[in-house]
Amino acid sequence: MRPLKYAGALSAVAVMAGAFAVAPSVGATASAPARDAVGTKIPELIHKQIPLTEAAHAIRAQIERGNYAGFAGLELEDSQVALWWRGDVPEPVMQAVATARKSATIRIAPAEHSLSELRQAGAGLRAALKAKGITEPKVKYALDGSRITIVRANTAALGAQAWPALPDVGVPVEILDQGAKVLTTRNNDWAPWSGGAALIIGNALCSSSFGVRNSSNARYLLTAGHCGANGNGVADGTGEFIGTFTNEHTVHDLALVQTGSVDPSVYIGGADSNAVAYVEGWDWVYPGEYLCQSGFTSGRVTGGPVCGLRVERFNTDPGDMVEARQVSGITAVRGGDSGGPVYSYSAAGNLIAKGVNVYTYVGADYILGFQDFGTATRDYGIWIAV
Repeated sequence: MRPLKYAGALSAVAVMAGAFAVAPSVGATASAPARDAVGTKIPELIHKQIPLTEAAHAIRAQIERGNYAGFAGLELEDSQVALWWRGDVPEPVMQAVATARKSATIRIAPAEHSLSELRQAGAGLRAALKAKGITEPKVKYALDGSRITIVRANTAALGAQAWPALPDVGVPVEILDQGAKVLTTRNNDWAPWSGGAALIIGNALCSSSFGVRNSSNARYLLTAGHCGANGNGVADGTGEFIGTFTNEHTVHDLALVQTGSVDPSVYIGGADSNAVAYVEGWDWVYPGEYLCQSGFTSGRVTGGPVCGLRVERFNTDPGDMVEARQVSGITAVRGGDSGGPVYSYSAAGNLIAKGVNVYTYVGADYILGFQDFGTATRDYGIWIAV
């Protein structure tokens, strides 16, 4: 008999209603060697932010329910949550703020432009640049509604003439030079399959992120879309067949691996470690939030996850990616980490799914680009499997 992936029962608690899909307790089998469930060790940076995350969730849930033209941004600051708004804040949002203030201090600040205005201006910039032959500009927005940032990749090598003059879109535009994007394409897992494990898809090494299910109770591993193509067979690091690569979403760089059974756990140790943590549910990503990622290669190189990843930017292009910076300047993500899990922690010490590893930058590998779990939920109608 293969060993179970839990050393004992881990009781999940209902952190908040809404986006969190809370799982029941998971028990162990005494007759088998046990893996180490070590999800209760919460990084200090994340532990301090739990009340802020709970407060931000209460506000974000209301924003998701409404079509609020004035919303500009929501961010976790050092000791409070900041909400930027253009114009008067609607009463339903103020009620959500009142609820959020039971968990943390909320600062409401005026914004020069709303998120919808920034997105409209960004669409105009993308169209103008596309007409001049630049097909994939990175357009990001300032959380306070003050400006748009455009990221230029490898412009030093291309020369000054490679980037045209930008049109006036009615919003201040900041130019940021950054290296070229690089896609970041645990070894012997078994069914039920876990997140953070090695996925072999053709000649590509990637990682699984989370075990998920849909409304029909079909089971999948969530991973990155660029790791394979629909119909590819997927194996673990030893060649054992897992399932079939399917439902690739090329714009959001997501895909599912259809398989028989999955486990609500993520590997958080080295390549041959038995250490896993229980995944309690999922939540939206918040600017200023500290996260961890546990891709296969980083686990093999470092012996554990990469933490201290502070969320900085949300791209406004169709890919809708999120970028985080490793605050100590160390490598945030490595080749083979693609598709791996990005997560935070609940107050109970369990994992909260946040996203899927996708890319970093040449010369700036302290940046992690990932797709948030909320986008995967919208695309596929999935949540954490139990």
